[in-house]
Amino acid sequence: MGLFDMFRSNDAKVTRAALDEANDPDGTSDAITQLISRLTAVGIDGVGPFDSAAKVARAALARSGGDVEGAIARVVGQHRRLAGTEGFLTSVGGFLTLAVAIPANVFAFYTVATRMTAAIAHLRGHDLADERIRTAVLLTLTGSGATDILTKAGVSVGGSAALQLAGRSLPKSALMVIQKAVGFRLLRGAGVRMFSRAGRWLPLLGGAVGAALDVAMMNVIGKHAQQEFPAV
Repeated sequence: MGLFDMFRSNDAKVTRAALDEANDPDGTSDAITQLISRLTAVGIDGVGPFDSAAKVARAALARSGGDVEGAIARVVGQHRRLAGTEGFLTSVGGFLTLAVAIPANVFAFYTVATRMTAAIAHLRGHDLADERIRTAVLLTLTGSGATDILTKAGVSVGGSAALQLAGRSLPKSALMVIQKAVGFRLLRGAGVRMFSRAGRWLPLLGGAVGAALDVAMMNVIGKHAQQEFPAV
């Protein structure tokens, strides 16, 4: 089990519950819809001083002299630093104070992870305007849980879960169900992540431990994204 999976619930019912809750029009479903909307609006499209994934990708490519893999390394490094310093919190400001059913610092982490993953997908030639790719970006945040979510949603997975999703002509309603399943999984994992970050409340040492965990987890997500989005 990798570091990424350590921060997910080990409850075998999570994936099935995610799909059930995704179709349940209660308060939880509303919170999930809100979370997914903000992750894509900020993490992929950008807002204010927080640049879009495409802009970040283009800037990294320019600095790397057109070397795509060099640009990807730059993107991952940049977002590891963001994860470690929590600079994103002060960059976005008001967006993090909106009422969502997830702690602000956890939302910040996943927004940074969303942008990093989307930037990698963009650099590898994937169209971020395609709703399937946007859904695949979110799906990548769940790590190995992506396969479970797609399987239970009726999408067979042979290799890359992201590419399996991107290659299907799924209706928007099906993509929304998958997105909600991802959102529910992130919400369920928020408690585990908060527990792992509890040391941040301790002076000095707690902050260092929390930063180290965030950097390590962002690095794992970056490696997973590179596997999920090969060049097209």
